[in-house]
Amino acid sequence: MEFNSKKPIYYQISDLICENILLNKFKEDERISSVRDLAVELEVNPNTVMRAYSFLQDEEIIFNKRGIGYFISKDAKQLTLRLKKDSFIKDELPNIFKESSLYGIDPEDLKKIYIEYLSEDENEKK
Repeated sequence: MEFNSKKPIYYQISDLICENILLNKFKEDERISSVRDLAVELEVNPNTVMRAYSFLQDEEIIFNKRGIGYFISKDAKQLTLRLKKDSFIKDELPNIFKESSLYGIDPEDLKKIYIEYLSEDENEKK
């Protein structure tokens, strides 16, 4: 995994886990990598992974079975979707709106581009 410098690493690790949940790579009640194993895999400090797991646990996306490990929560997909959607609206959309305004791209243009994107994405899935 390549990390970018604009976001804390623990948050990028959280994003990776959330993405895997949304892509159905992690199912509810499934055990995920231990802190130590994921730290080795990602070549980061175990404290960084622990911080990511703590964040996800606070959001109730994962839970800890003491002595066994971390698991995906029953409602993880819905909780993840809500968390990521809120984050996108709060953190990403304002930048998109600012830049589109700066470049003279009006909302109708954005809508058209978005519809084309969805159409291309559907064609790629076939």
